[in-house]
Amino acid sequence: MTTPLWMLLGFSVWTLVILVVGIGVYRWLLIFQGAAELTSFPGDTVHGSTAYRRAVRAHANCLETLPVFGALVLIAETAHLNPPHMAGLCIATLAARIGQSSVHTLLPETNASIAVRFSCLLVQLLAMTATAVFIAMSALERSPS
Repeated sequence: MTTPLWMLLGFSVWTLVILVVGIGVYRWLLIFQGAAELTSFPGDTVHGSTAYRRAVRAHANCLETLPVFGALVLIAETAHLNPPHMAGLCIATLAARIGQSSVHTLLPETNASIAVRFSCLLVQLLAMTATAVFIAMSALERSPS
């Protein structure tokens, strides 16, 4: 399996970890303790602790970015393209995603923590944009003139 595919698997697993640990454990503990019912977690109403709400948002951030990252990796893989730096850019994308989610879930919201989160998002956006450009350039180089 290629490095980009490993990073896509890692991104998917990270998204599941945030769902299970950050959201699922919190909800099920409340349910099993009798402090909440299954219907106590409506999607359109703010509820839960600040840490829980940050975990929900971190999970949503993963879900917003995972399809784009997945599409880039799968386009390159199915077209048998391996542009320069793709592996490194995919590693940077996953590392920045883990950094952003970790800061989002583990640290209180301050100007500094939000700046770090934004920096991690910026790294992801730049890495994915560069990946897309390198994939396109690699495809154009392979196509007959």
